[in-house]
Amino acid sequence: MSGFCGRCGRALSTEPAHVDCAAALELEPPRYCTQCGRRMKVQVVPTGWSATCVEHGALSS
Repeated sequence: MSGFCGRCGRALSTEPAHVDCAAALELEPPRYCTQCGRRMKVQVVPTGWSATCVEHGALSS
């Protein structure tokens, strides 16, 4: 597996299996870029959320 966890920022190939992270990401926006693992700027509004990585650009709900 490659990539990074959107909640904790660690590589997906590391242990533990990120089960808790996957469950939390169903309810909250990602805080880390899944491509590079950098912390993202996240804005939460009543209608959704947006997150921006300085390297890979914007994501939204």
